[in-house]
Amino acid sequence: MTDNIKNILCIEDEPEMIDLIRLILNRHGFNVQGADGGREGLEKVRKNLPDLILLDLMMPDIDGWEVYQQIKADEKTSHIPVIIVTAKAQNIDKVLGLHIAKVDDYISKPFSPQALLESVQKVLGLESTSS
Repeated sequence: MTDNIKNILCIEDEPEMIDLIRLILNRHGFNVQGADGGREGLEKVRKNLPDLILLDLMMPDIDGWEVYQQIKADEKTSHIPVIIVTAKAQNIDKVLGLHIAKVDDYISKPFSPQALLESVQKVLGLESTSS
């Protein structure tokens, strides 16, 4: 199973949030890379082609929706699933994300470790395993 480690890129402007997500997901066998903001995130997406992207919406350099549109507009990266992880928890934001932008999932901060893990496993099509 070690040769099937999923690489996840967390695009987020708060280093503490990247560390928290890395801590939660590393315990379950995922390899989590962090990107500080939208510009660095887009560079890392194009260079590393992760299996999954966790994307914050509110970032100072490039807005998360802009990052999402650029990922989906690029033939090389358009297939990569994206989970929005954001403090923008209004119902309208969630509806826009899930039904209009067609993101793969939408998690509101603060979130539970279990909710994050279940969302990642669901989007990646993995069986949920309790450890």
